[in-house]
Amino acid sequence: MTGFRRGDVVLVSFVFANESGSKVRPALVVSSARYHRSRREAIIAAITSNVTRRLPGDLPVANWKAAGLLFPSVVTGIIRTIERAMVRRRLGRLTPQDLALFDEELRRSLER
Repeated sequence: MTGFRRGDVVLVSFVFANESGSKVRPALVVSSARYHRSRREAIIAAITSNVTRRLPGDLPVANWKAAGLLFPSVVTGIIRTIERAMVRRRLGRLTPQDLALFDEELRRSLER
């Protein structure tokens, strides 16, 4: 699937950090249209329904239903670059408010 844009919540096969396997899970598209025009990849942030553990870089999604998520969720600070073909489908979209809060959390994580 290639019909997505920054701020979309998509379903992807997410590879574990130790590359021991993968799990189909929602993710936030972080990369821009400019990035997508020149690359076959997309930059994504993992989304989890584990809302009890919040680590640096994580942001609870206030409007999780509007984002197409089934449960209260957190966009994590776990960032990956994947081939755009790995995106299975679009689930929804973060509200502008949630996306702005994630951007700020990402900036803090990168000390920007």
